[in-house]
Amino acid sequence: MKAWFIAATVIAAQTAWSPATAAEPARTDMVIYGATSGGVAAAIAASREGKSVLLLEPGRHLGGLTTGGLGATDIGNKAAIGGIAREFYERIHQHYSKPESWYLEKPEEVAKQMAGQERGKDPLVEKTGRPTKWTFEPHVAMDLYKQMLREAKVECLFEQRLATVKKDGARIVEIAMENGRVFAGRMFIDASYEGDLMAKAGVSYHVGREANAKYGETINGVRAVTPQHQFKVAVDPYVKPGDPSSGLLPFVQPGDGGKPGDGDRCVQAYNFRLCMTKVDGNKLPWIAPPGYDEKKYELLARYLEAQVAAGRMPKVGELMNPVRMPNGKTDTNNNGPFSSDFIGANYDYPDGDYATRERIWKEHENYHRGFLYFLATSRRVPQPLHNEMNEWGLAKDEFATTAGWPAQMYVREARRMISDYVMTEHDCRWERKVADGVGLGAYNMDSHNCQRLVKNGRAENEGDVQVAVRGPYPVSYRSLVPKAAECNNLFVPVCLSATHIAYGSIRMEPVFMILGQSSAVAAAIAMDDGVTAQQVSYKKLAAKLKAQGQIITNEGFPVRQPHSALALDAGKLAGIVVDDSQAAVTGEWAHGASAGPFVGDGYIHDGNTDKGQKRVRYTPKLPKAGRYEVRIIYSPLGNRATNVPVVIHAADGETTVVVNQRQPLPGGQSLKLGVFRFDAGAAGWVEIRNDGTDGHVIADAVQFVPIQ
Repeated sequence: MKAWFIAATVIAAQTAWSPATAAEPARTDMVIYGATSGGVAAAIAASREGKSVLLLEPGRHLGGLTTGGLGATDIGNKAAIGGIAREFYERIHQHYSKPESWYLEKPEEVAKQMAGQERGKDPLVEKTGRPTKWTFEPHVAMDLYKQMLREAKVECLFEQRLATVKKDGARIVEIAMENGRVFAGRMFIDASYEGDLMAKAGVSYHVGREANAKYGETINGVRAVTPQHQFKVAVDPYVKPGDPSSGLLPFVQPGDGGKPGDGDRCVQAYNFRLCMTKVDGNKLPWIAPPGYDEKKYELLARYLEAQVAAGRMPKVGELMNPVRMPNGKTDTNNNGPFSSDFIGANYDYPDGDYATRERIWKEHENYHRGFLYFLATSRRVPQPLHNEMNEWGLAKDEFATTAGWPAQMYVREARRMISDYVMTEHDCRWERKVADGVGLGAYNMDSHNCQRLVKNGRAENEGDVQVAVRGPYPVSYRSLVPKAAECNNLFVPVCLSATHIAYGSIRMEPVFMILGQSSAVAAAIAMDDGVTAQQVSYKKLAAKLKAQGQIITNEGFPVRQPHSALALDAGKLAGIVVDDSQAAVTGEWAHGASAGPFVGDGYIHDGNTDKGQKRVRYTPKLPKAGRYEVRIIYSPLGNRATNVPVVIHAADGETTVVVNQRQPLPGGQSLKLGVFRFDAGAAGWVEIRNDGTDGHVIADAVQFVPIQ
């Protein structure tokens, strides 16, 4: 028997489930598929509710990303985390309160890491007197999860790949594994990152980005402008520079990327969260992946050379993000335009079979390893960067069975259920509030890049979004359960019902633990009351969750005003409004939101660079021909250009109006440029340019107001 399986099966004493015989499947109250952080919390919660439970994991790894390298907890607001999740972080603190836990750290560094992390920043610490710690090593998280499962007397079975789901009407009866094992239960929880149980049970789901129009959102779909993790210098994407006929370099995708605001099947990029170190004796050297070819990283080489030519010496921290963990280790994530995110290589993963996923997983590992090895060895890398890279290595005492490489790929999103309630951008912005909250989300609406394309003859990333929420917001119970007609004894706390952009905020490991616990408690109530998942009494559920320390409402949390109330509501402006997020952009424009007024989440500006090379075109869809007053919105400041050319392309020809963007907007809302005759449809447009301008050029929104 394999060592990993022996370790897994002695996690806990036997639970009260009935093992399979030749005649019947193994039976238990609750079957949890996916031993992610959400699955572990669900299993513990179910056991504490007095239910027999089995935790099944299709792979060999327990704890998902929490034990897989993501030790720098993404939080948003610590006070929003309660229940079993908070208990886990309290145990993290208890571990690091022991001097022997700091076996590779100097005493003065220990004091720095522990001081000020708990008190004064989290009101729940002051209220409960139980301090927490939010950064930790992977093996510590693993040990604590195993300890908590042992205490709950929960067994985790590994290498249980789902094959089929048997249903009686809308109810799951049993699930069968590829290895022939069959498990029957009264309630089921799909806590996997991929949503396989949900999908095989016939539940509706979505993969990719929804169009903004689908749910009335503004930051979903294809992005018109992607200012973050973007190439700040021009990098030629063709095999032979300047020659499109020579083909594209590796890691650059064909096509135009789609129309801004439209939906697609693109999935935000995956990577691995590395545990790196500079500690001598615990540092492994960088090694080449199988089949390594330095030529694959030509785009990275050109980017580094362009940086040096522009007078900027790149550093490791600009190509990845090593966040400090205890004992001289890191949680290292993606950073910059070319980094550990394997952009565009994961589209087939969510719906892929096991062989397809294994291939994609290995491709991601080889890409990521090759990226690191290139920085450590290539002659194309500037010597200072080369030297800095070789100060680092993988931590030898983490992920020992895989030579320091993380045991979990960062599957940022895969399938997302479509239930009776879909969490959207409107929930994150507090534009609507659910009455059946079972936990809080609090992180930014966050998406990593989804595509790497060619725009204006240079490489450009597309899809990154980083937009703040108004504060912690409740996640609806209805977003955890399928439509009743599709399945009535299933809970989905990880691949829950949410749009791409709302999921980007919800998809944090503490939230998965919270929703896993809430799902298990609800499932226990459903069994006790003899009702379906959809019929659970929310009043009863809320009372139980509160008694267990869950935070299920955002009452009392401070509201984050959107940019000090600088934003204008496009829906309240006259005429047809085209925002910068819907415009066609030429050149590299940066995002800003430091001054108002502005429409949406901010504006874009030219950075006062590359004069004559940047323009933003606003094309409205006019319902009928006629005369329209054109107005523009910008945020005036003293560093703005006084001579911004704005070209109006109307039915009678083109007119250029020069705008002084240092001057305040009349009435604080918009500047009228004149009345022009336009044809119906999308024949006309307005274009803001930076030709010969004497300051920063702002491109925000354009109004087309019909004149009767």
